[in-house]
Amino acid sequence: MNTLAFEPRAKKVTFDMDNMWVELTDGRQLGVPLAYFPRLLNAAQVQRDEYIISGGGTGLHWDELDEDISVKALLMGIGDRTKPARKAS
Repeated sequence: MNTLAFEPRAKKVTFDMDNMWVELTDGRQLGVPLAYFPRLLNAAQVQRDEYIISGGGTGLHWDELDEDISVKALLMGIGDRTKPARKAS
């Protein structure tokens, strides 16, 4: 079983041209390609900057973009899960 020793918590989110940077309370900084989250990729910078850290740091939320991201899922490499599944050929 793969478990984390503690619940990862975000304290700040910033962006550059290609990435979302999540600063964690333990001092780590995680860079995630915006391509993982099309809503953020296609949003204006002012929309990206309007995030809420929820759940005591366990989640990230953008109300205007209807985007919710789990910090734990980010650390596990999980991107946008709202895309429809591909049908087998």
